[in-house]
Amino acid sequence: MTALNELKKKLRPGQVYRRADLARWSNAVDRHLRELLEEGRLVKVSGGLYSTPKKTRFGDAPADPNKLVERFLKDDRFLMVSPSSYNGLGVGATQLYNETVVYNAKRRGRFELGGRWFDFRLKPYFPNKASEPFLLVDLVDNLDRLAEDQGALVERVVMRAAKMDPKTLEKAVREFGGRRAKRVFEPLVGDTELRAVA
Repeated sequence: MTALNELKKKLRPGQVYRRADLARWSNAVDRHLRELLEEGRLVKVSGGLYSTPKKTRFGDAPADPNKLVERFLKDDRFLMVSPSSYNGLGVGATQLYNETVVYNAKRRGRFELGGRWFDFRLKPYFPNKASEPFLLVDLVDNLDRLAEDQGALVERVVMRAAKMDPKTLEKAVREFGGRRAKRVFEPLVGDTELRAVA
């Protein structure tokens, strides 16, 4: 069996690989990469990043965004949030966005991975999952990036936040909020420390 066939046996549909991953299994990685790309066994999703297509009855499925980001960062500690997620908060946000924000501790910048745009932002603290309090805080901190009327949106966010447990909201603002979120939510949580940094 040839070295290329041995490499093919290692590839799993729907997985994402770095060039370095493939080099462990190949004695001529650049030549093998060229051949696998020509055969359609691999798809280049970014510089040095490749995915193996997963066949469906509708054609090749795109690579899973979580796998793409994890291999790109070489880290599984990140949080992906689409500004479209704000639409489910019941605060009047309705726009759809085709870019995903990735909070992480390693990379900053906009990158296209597998035909999708990701905005990587360095953030020292972020939750494992995007909860409602986190999304409210995140929405306020990202108002200038949204297409909605900012004033009306803030009013509805404050009304929504007023119905939440103040301790839960305070924790989210303290741990994840920037200056704008601290200024907007401080009257609701009555935290003098938040007032000091707002």
